[in-house]
This record gives sequence, C-alpha cells and structure tokens, in this order.
Amino acid sequence: MGKPLFYEILEKPATSCIIALCCAIWFYIQKKNIGYSHVGLSYETAIEGHHWRIITSALSHISLIHLVFNMSALWSLGVVEQLGHMSMGMEFYLQYTLVLIVLSGALVLLSYHVLIQRFKLEYFRRVTAVGYSCVVFGWMTILSVKQPSSKLELFGFLSLPISLAPFESLIFTSIIVPQASFIGHLSGIIVGYAIAWGLIHGMTNYWAITMLGWIVFVFVFSLKRSGAYDFRFLEIEPVTDPSLPSVRFFASGNGRTLQMSTLPVGGSDLV
Repeated sequence: MGKPLFYEILEKPATSCIIALCCAIWFYIQKKNIGYSHVGLSYETAIEGHHWRIITSALSHISLIHLVFNMSALWSLGVVEQLGHMSMGMEFYLQYTLVLIVLSGALVLLSYHVLIQRFKLEYFRRVTAVGYSCVVFGWMTILSVKQPSSKLELFGFLSLPISLAPFESLIFTSIIVPQASFIGHLSGIIVGYAIAWGLIHGMTNYWAITMLGWIVFVFVFSLKRSGAYDFRFLEIEPVTDPSLPSVRFFASGNGRTLQMSTLPVGGSDLV
C-alpha cells in the first residue's frame, strides 16, 4: 500500500499548496461565472498592457477535466521536492516554477507574434490560453532529463515513462481536451529543456525573491494601468515629455500615494 495522503502532503508541501491554490481559483471562477476572456492570455490583450494575465492564465482553469489532468500530473511531478540529493528539492522546485511560469508565458506570446507578423496568421491574435500545463510540461521535461527512470502517474491509474511523458502527454491531452494548446505545451517543454540542460541556471533564493518582487510589481501596475482593477492608492498619469517612465511618492490627504509617469503604448486554448 502507498503512504497515507497526509504524509504525502507533508513530503510535497509546495506542490500541495499550488494544487490547493489552483483548485480554489477554479472554484471561484465557477462560482462567479468567469470566462476565458477575463483571465486568459492572448496576444491582443498583451499588447494592450494586460501583462498580469501571464500569471492569472497560468493559475486559472475553466474546464474541470483540464484542472484534474494538470493537478494529477503535478502531484506526480511533486517528487522533485524529494530529490534534494540530486541538486533539486523544494527550493529548486519553487525557484524554477517561477521561471517556468514567466518564460513559458513569454514564449507563447513570442510564438504568437511570429505567427501573426511573419506568417500573417491573424487567428492567433485572439487565441486565449489558460491553464497550468506550461509548467506541468516543463517539469515533465526536466525530470525526463534528470531522472529518466521515473514514472508519471495520471489519475491514479495511468503510468507513463517520464522519458516519454512530455510527448505522450501532448498526444493524450489532444485527445481528452481537444482545445489543448500545442504552442503552450511546446513552450513549457522548450523552457524545461533549457533548465534541464543548464542553459537557464543560477537561480538562488535571492534571485527568486527578487524575481517574485518584480512579478508582483508588474502585476499590480499592469492591473491598474489596464483598468482591470482599481487600486485607489495608485495614480498613473501620462506626461507629454518623451522621457523614461518615473515613479515617485507624493503626499495625498492622510497618506502617501505612489505616482507613475509613463507614455501610452501603442478562440481559446487550454494550456
């Protein structure tokens, strides 16, 4: 018999927290009847300044089967947290999860840009991607390189050799989730190989915390600037002087308000 669930949760605390967060977001989305267009990432919304969608799209799921597939695979991949003896472990897992979220989202947008601008495929301008699959496929790829003898367990009964899991899962998800994003999954695989082969390396707790700080900063300001959420303590005003953006605090009533001066910038897939 396997270990009780409680002990597995203790062995995979970061994975357990991410799964709980994604499930809570899915429940909120269902309760509030939120659609792809509200949380998903697309080329059109990105060029409008909705950079916060790189984060919300990764953590959001609309379809229940999409959520179950991603969280089932992520639970199995949480074994990375237990591989401290192989230069991985929980810190490595958290550090490179941040990298996978940001870089795979950026690579998706870059792919859309090339398809739209170079090949004139306007369809990809409005394709909206949601889901944690970019990160899932990234970790599949990392494990396939660093521990090729592992198995990937899906739904508690399906077992795939980890060395083939990224590409087997591409086929599998295309069957059970017809709207699955090939570009999104492939982006996760590419970033995963870059991490596994050492092309992306050197992440420490310092750099992870710094990166997280910038993510929060960009998330909040892009939310405010895009008008998606009204942060009353932030004021963002355009200026006519063509200089670099500046950020400063000024006194306002009983507190301090952060002011930023800047110039204005000129289908749905599951991932």
